[in-house]
Amino acid sequence: MFQFFSWSYIPKQQDICSNPQFILGGANRTDICQGDLGDCWLLAAITCLTLNDIVLKRVVPHDQSFTENYAGIFHFQFWRYGEWVDVVVDDRLPTYKNQLVFTRSGQKNEFWSALLEKAYAKLHGTYEALKGGNSLEAMEDFTGGVTEFFEITEAPKDLYNIMRKALKRGSLMSCAIDILVPTAQRTKTASGLVRGHAYSVTGVEQVDGKDLMIRLVRVRDPWGVALPPACKSNDWAALATSEQDKERLRPTEQGEFWMCFEEFKKNFTKLEICNVTPDTLEDDKMLKWNVTTHEGRWVKGCSAGGCRNFPDTYWTNPQFRLVLLEADTKEKTCTVVVALMQKDRRKERCSGATLHNIGFAIYEMKGNQQQLPKDFFIYNASTARCKSYANMREVTERFCLKPGEYVIIPSTFDPHKEILKPQQNRTLFLNESVFLTNGGEPMIEWTCRLMPMNSELSLIEWLPNVSKILLSATDSLLYVFVCRVLIIYPFLSSDKALKTEGFSLESCRSMIALMDTDGTGHLNLQEFKHLWNKIKKWKLVFTRFDTDKSSTISSFEMRNALTEAGFQLNNQLYDIICMRYANEHMEMDFDSYISCLVRLEGMFRAFRAFDKDGDGIIKLNVFEWLQLTMYA
Repeated sequence: MFQFFSWSYIPKQQDICSNPQFILGGANRTDICQGDLGDCWLLAAITCLTLNDIVLKRVVPHDQSFTENYAGIFHFQFWRYGEWVDVVVDDRLPTYKNQLVFTRSGQKNEFWSALLEKAYAKLHGTYEALKGGNSLEAMEDFTGGVTEFFEITEAPKDLYNIMRKALKRGSLMSCAIDILVPTAQRTKTASGLVRGHAYSVTGVEQVDGKDLMIRLVRVRDPWGVALPPACKSNDWAALATSEQDKERLRPTEQGEFWMCFEEFKKNFTKLEICNVTPDTLEDDKMLKWNVTTHEGRWVKGCSAGGCRNFPDTYWTNPQFRLVLLEADTKEKTCTVVVALMQKDRRKERCSGATLHNIGFAIYEMKGNQQQLPKDFFIYNASTARCKSYANMREVTERFCLKPGEYVIIPSTFDPHKEILKPQQNRTLFLNESVFLTNGGEPMIEWTCRLMPMNSELSLIEWLPNVSKILLSATDSLLYVFVCRVLIIYPFLSSDKALKTEGFSLESCRSMIALMDTDGTGHLNLQEFKHLWNKIKKWKLVFTRFDTDKSSTISSFEMRNALTEAGFQLNNQLYDIICMRYANEHMEMDFDSYISCLVRLEGMFRAFRAFDKDGDGIIKLNVFEWLQLTMYA
């Protein structure tokens, strides 16, 4: 079975209509009718958007039309990870038999909602990417606000007041009914509501009835389908006492209906509120918030440590400091809203990306600005944390914390889950069956004959032979091969437990570059001795962390190994090192480990050489930069 779609150019009379309009009679909630695309979550958010005129005009600039200054394109604005981005689309829309396939307006010649849907699809790469989601995603992209999620059965007692104040402050709101089993998707409840379908909350009213106070919620279905009488009532207007209340509660457009608040709570299972500003919904006073944004990533094998169930790796997750100075509540606590978002997963869905289960925890701490170690999290409980890990784009929680210093640990539920996936590094290896020769004789065989065969030989006894070999190699590339054998052999002969074939050609080049203080490309005997002692020291560190004697250390163990070797690095550098030197199993063998340490040692040494005044800042011209990086 298949179906064809065509793309129609709106202004042509023979296509969709003869008199296209961008917005006709104002953009309102009745302009959004769902088509064949499963993006009710997006349309529910667009419906809510029409209730806030200021935000609507930011997302959908109204100074566009099919006549005045018309150029065949329209633009829309979305809040994207900290900034407003402009998305431009042409006016071609998918049709089937001359009818719009996806979102359409109730009026055939109005197109703002269809074009907005197209722009949002472009933002995420394709219409296909819009299938399935939570309204809070689009709400945030329309406002830059902070979304709070409520399970209605666990919601605060004053949920009605929270909803009423939210709408008054221009917040966007949607609701839905969870599906308990996959087969229940798009099935109806006894009240006629659809499970797994997103609805918009467009009104919250409290009116005086003849004998009681009536609390009502107005809900809209993006499908624009009238619901059965079991859920919809037209009698609310008759119960109101004032003409003003009666007018507000009269029957509305098809697909929109009033429910009493108690029925609302019985029928719906979740509520999403996007606050245009994170002003508390529990206080009538507007508060000024300080907003801090941290960009980060989880890298498989390095900083994707998983949740507290994995104590050996949990501490390697990113850590963000939070200092609260001034209480803002009667209980002398500080109100904090923490939102954790995983970026671009919808856009990358076509390449197999899925939403991971994410969450966070907050720990109280004092003064420590370094990465908190494993033992801290073993012996200290979290002060606050999100209710659960969820496979949503964003997890948000509101807390009341005492003034003090805290650290926030965001994590995926399982370790080794990568969010921002770096490009794979490709390493080219020398074919070791090809040898350079010296006078027609294979160089490696020639060098080996000069080396002592006694593995117990001390460095002092061995150095004269080294000196003879080093002096005999005059060509630079030949010299690298000679050094390679000189360094490989003692390790192979003295420590069989390493299970290594020795250092690669590239590792030996890096070693020479590290110790070559005069820039000749050669090492004298003293420089070689210094190099040998460093490698021996680093080898002891490696064997201490190679607890399973596999001749590899994990990327998590690598952090502690580098620290013990004398290098204090930040998370970004650990991520880079993991990508550059670990294998596909996120493990580092001895050769890669030594190559990494040699590179770090060389870069630190070069920086200190340029840092004449010791202030931690250097200034390089392009040639100095190239000299530093090309030979390091």
